Amino acid sequence: QVRLEESGGGSVQPGGSLRLSCVASGYIINIVTMAWYRQAPGKQRELVATDTAGIDGTTNYAESVMGRFTMTRDHAKNMAFLQMNNLRPEDTAVYYCNSPEIRYYNNVGAVTTGMNYWGKGTLVTVSS
Repeated sequence: QVRLEESGGGSVQPGGSLRLSCVASGYIINIVTMAWYRQAPGKQRELVATDTAGIDGTTNYAESVMGRFTMTRDHAKNMAFLQMNNLRPEDTAVYYCNSPEIRYYNNVGAVTTGMNYWGKGTLVTVSS
């Protein structure tokens, strides 16, 4: 079974920084795309950043975080990171790690493709 787990959330003052981590566990073969979403109180979940591995791999950001947030990955460890700098109060939200598709070995050793994985989220609060 594959799981995603986020860590690194916390409370910071405006202008501060945080680094979120996401680790995918299980007998993973590969993860092409990983993404970070966030959901602020009373608002819909929104895409923050997405990274697609491969020769033409790209990282894309929401306009609201461009230039402040950086998404990186450690493919060998099945991890994703979100470095968040110059945080603003409007960045306050629960941040979720996501992967739309993960290939892994199931409990009988068969190659399996699972869809739409989410972590439980980590809370980021930006306040003075």
